[in-house]
Amino acid sequence: MTKCRSTLFAALSFSVVLSPAPAQVSHVPPSNPQLVTPQIERKVDGLLEQMTLDEKIGQLVQYSATEAHPAPTTGNTTTALNVNPPAPGGVDSYELAQKGQLGSMLNTVGQGLTNHFQHAAVDNTRLHIPLLFGADVIHGFRTIFPVPLATASSWDPDLVADLAHLAAIEARTAGVDWVYSPMVDIARDARWGRCTESAGEDPYLGSAIARAYIRGYQQESLSAPGSVAASVKHFAAYGAAEAGREYNTTDMSELLLRQVYLPPYHAAVEAGAATVMSSFNSLNGVPATANPFLMQTILRDEWGFDGPVVSDYTAVMELTHHGIALDAGVASQKALMAGVDIDMMSHYYDAELPALVKSGRVPMPVVDEAVRRVLRLKFALGIFEHPFTDGPEVTGAVAEHRPLARRGAEESLVLLQNNPATPNPPQDALLPLNPATKRIALIGPLADDSSDMVGAWSGANNFGDVRTLRATMAERAQQSGAILTYEKGTEISGTSDSGFAAAVAAVQNSDVAILALGESSDMSGEAAARAHLDLPGNQQQLLEAVVATGKPVVLLIFSGRPLVLDWAAQHVPAIMEVWFPGVETGPAIAGTLFGDVAPSGKLTMSFPRAVGQEPLYYNQLPTGRPIQHADPAHPGYVEMKYVSRYLDVPNDALFPFGHGLTYSTFGYSGVSLSAQSLSSASLMLDQKNQPMVATATVTNTGKRRATEIVQCYVNVRGASTEQPVRNLKGFARITLDPGQSQAVHFPLGFGELSFYNVKVQRVVEPADYTVFIGGSSTTTNAAHFTTTP
Repeated sequence: MTKCRSTLFAALSFSVVLSPAPAQVSHVPPSNPQLVTPQIERKVDGLLEQMTLDEKIGQLVQYSATEAHPAPTTGNTTTALNVNPPAPGGVDSYELAQKGQLGSMLNTVGQGLTNHFQHAAVDNTRLHIPLLFGADVIHGFRTIFPVPLATASSWDPDLVADLAHLAAIEARTAGVDWVYSPMVDIARDARWGRCTESAGEDPYLGSAIARAYIRGYQQESLSAPGSVAASVKHFAAYGAAEAGREYNTTDMSELLLRQVYLPPYHAAVEAGAATVMSSFNSLNGVPATANPFLMQTILRDEWGFDGPVVSDYTAVMELTHHGIALDAGVASQKALMAGVDIDMMSHYYDAELPALVKSGRVPMPVVDEAVRRVLRLKFALGIFEHPFTDGPEVTGAVAEHRPLARRGAEESLVLLQNNPATPNPPQDALLPLNPATKRIALIGPLADDSSDMVGAWSGANNFGDVRTLRATMAERAQQSGAILTYEKGTEISGTSDSGFAAAVAAVQNSDVAILALGESSDMSGEAAARAHLDLPGNQQQLLEAVVATGKPVVLLIFSGRPLVLDWAAQHVPAIMEVWFPGVETGPAIAGTLFGDVAPSGKLTMSFPRAVGQEPLYYNQLPTGRPIQHADPAHPGYVEMKYVSRYLDVPNDALFPFGHGLTYSTFGYSGVSLSAQSLSSASLMLDQKNQPMVATATVTNTGKRRATEIVQCYVNVRGASTEQPVRNLKGFARITLDPGQSQAVHFPLGFGELSFYNVKVQRVVEPADYTVFIGGSSTTTNAAHFTTTP
C-alpha cells in the first residue's frame, strides 16, 4: 500500500462497453467458518434485502479521513499511521459515512477519531451499518518490533504469532479492527524494497510464517478482544517484479506461480485469513486488480476464499495506466467483475458503479456478492454489536510488551561471520566480546539513530520509545567501568569524510571497534528499489579506514534487505545482520554482542557477492551445464568456459539461505530414513499420510548452550518436470547444552514430496529423492530413497 499519493491519476474520457459476465459467485465450500455461518448469512440476507443500490456500493468504498468536518476535541485523534492525502475528487468521507455510503476507512486511528466517524455511520443512517477501520500495522502498532524479514529470520512461527497478537491488542484499543498484514510475497530479488516486509525467498518457510501471522492477528475468534481481521497481501506474485523495481510487471509460467509464489497465500487462506489485498503488478499481461484467473479461478473457486478482496491504494484507478481500461467505468467494471470487492481510495466504484449496474454492464448479483463478503466480515468481527471503542487506549510503547519485542529482536539477529580478531597466534572468535573489555569505540551513523531503528511501515510509533545501541552501550559501560567512545563518522548517505579522522582516532584508542552501518529505514519498503546494494554514501570508505587501524572490528549491518558485503567478508572478522530491530534495538544487540544471549537467527534471503547475481535464491533449477567437476579426467568434466557461470564472480551466495552462526558449534549424524522406497500411487491416494521419516541427531559440540535451526531439504530427480536442486521441506528450532544431543525427525509425505507436472497438476511420480539435513541450504549431509509406481 502506498504511503502517500500527491496527485490523482485522471481517467480518460471515453469508454469501451463490455458484455456482462456471469455473476462471480463461488460454489466451493467456504474456507473460513468464522465468516460463513448460518447465523451470519441470515443477518446478511436481511440487510441486503433492505439496502438501496447506493448503500450497497457504499460498502465497497474505502477512504481516509478528511478535514471537511472537525475532529472531536476529546480522545486521541491520531489521523494516520503513515501520511495519506485527502480523499480524491473532493470526496467528504464524513458526509459519506452519514449517508451510509462508506464501508471502511484507511489509516484512520485513535479512539476519538474512529468513534467520531463510527457515530456518523451508526447513529445517522437508517440501517446503522458500522465502518471497518483498516490500517497498516505491519510489525507492531505502538510497540514496534523488528521488520518482517527480520522476524522471519528467527525461524520461529510461535514468536511471529505472539508478536502479531501483541500488535493486534494495541491496535484494537485505537479503534483499528483490520490490519493490512501479513505481506507474504516471495522475495528473491534484494533490489526490491519490499523485501523488508516479506519472509524471504522460500515458499515452505513463507507458508509457515503466513500461518503464524493469521493465528496471531485473528486468534480463535475475530470477535474476541484483541483480535483483528488480517489482510494477506499482495495477491499475487508481487515479489517477482521485473528488475526488482516497485510496481513493475511480473511474467512467469503457471508452474512457477503455483510451485513457488502461491503457497504462502494459500497457507494464509487455509489458516483463515479474513481478507486478501490485490497487488499493483500485472501478471502475465493482466493486472492483478482485474485478473479473474487470480481472484476467481484460484482464490475463490480452488481455495474457497469467502472474505472480501480489497484493492491496493488506487489500484483500480491505475488500470487505466496499465492500458486495459480507457476510462473509469471500464476500470471499475473489470476490477469488480474479476473479484475485487473494495476500492481503496480510487473514487471509481462510488462514481461509476451506479451507472454500470443500471446499464447492465455489471450485474446486480455481482454487487450483492461483493457486499455480502464485506458484511460477513463486519458481523464476524462483532462490530454491529460493539461498534465503538472504549477503555484505555495504547498511545506509546507498552512496558509489558517490551520483553517480547526484545526477544523478537534477539532471535532475529543473524551472525554472518565470526572469526578471530587475528589468525596468529590462534585465538577464539571475536564474539562474544569479553565483558572485561575496557575501551570500546562505537562508530557509525546508525549507532544512535532512533528514527531508523523502527524500519519501514513502523505503525503509530514514537521514536522516543526506541532504546538505541549507543544509549544501551553507555549504560553497560557505566556499570562495568569501561570507556565507550562514540563517533558518528559520516551520515547514512553522506559524502563528506570530515568525520573520519575523529572516528579513526577513537578506534586507535580502543580495544575493539563496533561499526553500526547500513541503510536508512526509508531505503527499504515501498517505492524503495535499489540498483546498487552496497553500503550507502561513503560508509564503505569509513569501514575501510577503520579496518586499516588493525584493531578488532565488529560490523553491524542495519538494513531491510540483503546487501553486498563482499569486501567486508574478506576483511572484517565479525559481521552481524541486525536488520531494523524496533524499540528494543539497543538491549537486543548489546546483550548479544556481550554474550548475554547467543545469536540464533538464520537468513531467509541469500546475500549476493555482487548485485549482478540478482535475483538470487538457493532453490534454483539445475542447468544442462553446471559447474560440477574440475578434474579433466572425470567423465562428467566440462571445460570451465562452457558452463553456467559468471566470468567475474562465483555463482553461489556470499551468505546463503539458512546460514547463521552462533556462539557454539553443532555436529550432525548421517541422515537415516524409515524406508528406502515409497509408492507414488499410495502417496497420491492418501495425501495426508506422511509415511517417510528422515532423522538426524544433532549434538552441541561447543562450550555453551545455544540454539540451532535444523533444516530439511529435498531434491527430486527423474521427474517429468525439472525440479530445484533442493527445496526446504522442514525445520526445527532446538536448544542444546554443551555435549547434549537430540534426534530431530522430519515426516515426509505428499505435501513434502509432490511437485507440479507438465499439466500443472500436483503429483508424486516415480523418481529418485535425496533428503538433506543440516544447518543451512548448503549442507551435504544426505540420504536417498526412491518412489515407485
